[in-house]
Amino acid sequence: MKYVVILGDGMADRPLKDFNDKTPLELAHKPNIDRLAKLGEVGMVKTVADGFKPGSDVCNLAVMGYNPNLYYKGRSCIEAVSMGISLTEADTTYRCNLVTLSNEENYEDKTMVDYSAGEITTEEAKLIISDLKKYFDNDEFCLYNGISYRHCLVCKTGNASADLTPPHDISGRKITEYLPKNDDRLLNMMKKSYEILKNHPVNLKRIAEGKNPANSIWLWGMGTKPALPDFYEKNHVKGAVISAVDLVKGIGILANMENISVPGATGDLDSNFDGKAEYALKALKNNDFVYVHMEAPDECGHRGQAENKKLAIELIDKHVVGKIIDGLEKEKIDYTIMVLPDHPTPIEIKTHAKEPVPYLLYSNVKNNCTHSNSYSEKEGQKTGIYVDKGYELIDKMLNYAK
Repeated sequence: MKYVVILGDGMADRPLKDFNDKTPLELAHKPNIDRLAKLGEVGMVKTVADGFKPGSDVCNLAVMGYNPNLYYKGRSCIEAVSMGISLTEADTTYRCNLVTLSNEENYEDKTMVDYSAGEITTEEAKLIISDLKKYFDNDEFCLYNGISYRHCLVCKTGNASADLTPPHDISGRKITEYLPKNDDRLLNMMKKSYEILKNHPVNLKRIAEGKNPANSIWLWGMGTKPALPDFYEKNHVKGAVISAVDLVKGIGILANMENISVPGATGDLDSNFDGKAEYALKALKNNDFVYVHMEAPDECGHRGQAENKKLAIELIDKHVVGKIIDGLEKEKIDYTIMVLPDHPTPIEIKTHAKEPVPYLLYSNVKNNCTHSNSYSEKEGQKTGIYVDKGYELIDKMLNYAK
């Protein structure tokens, strides 16, 4: 038996008035996923544990079978592991976004224009981070270059008391009340970064091209050195992870799963979706389980782009779900597949929400139909099937066809 998780990050949503009170999942043309829904089990799962914010870190941990109450140590530390950063018990890590802020004179009066600095390229970001390191790297702090707008700051002396806000939670808002609290060092670094970057050559070129400049850093997602039980020892299946996102890669590394990089995988609409399916099928030759993560629906949700979110779901259906199913059935392989998001990223609020999400389970060796017409939030609610502890869903999947 082979097991496949297809996770569309932030794929769930709320009814949209401009689309006849339908969600992107309801609007999307997704014949492969809907066919599985008619033949399999559709239900709802609570992926955000009580007491936690609805972050992709907490939710992907849960979907992979790890109780956040036991294993969550923060977001940035997981990403740091994926980036190859060696951490000590004394280190505190921070996610460092390159963002676009508005041009008010006082830093506190600025607005969060773009949490991703216009999806700045990795090549441009490398030049910016390299220059920032000249100012910020010292015996206490070290800045590490990542991918696109996503980078990492490590504090070697440790400080776990700062109150920090994810930048994608405050798109279009004045930053005044969301600036770091309880740690002036972080706030001063953010302010200084603006003075360094406002006239940086990379940004002057981006502005001339009509693109958003990366004119500030934004620190959030504080964490400390993490550890997870081995995925194989826990579940008795050999697993692999496919993702363009350091967060999900980091969870895989910590769980001692095979970490597979797909050329052209970007974490957005221009990602190599066909490549993810191709590499997933290859991974299943040497593994029993593969976790295929797609970031695109979440990015569209944060940008408030309903049509693009619908498109992201359609791309996942056609180029990932369809191709993986075809590949497995062509080889006459017994399989169980699960499709779900980690959390909702509703278009109307442009950030994550806590409500439960729909999941779909199907196996080609078991007839367990819940008589759903399609896969969506409403269809999941109709069945009355509800998994209260998200980290238990993987056990349900692994035992589904037994």
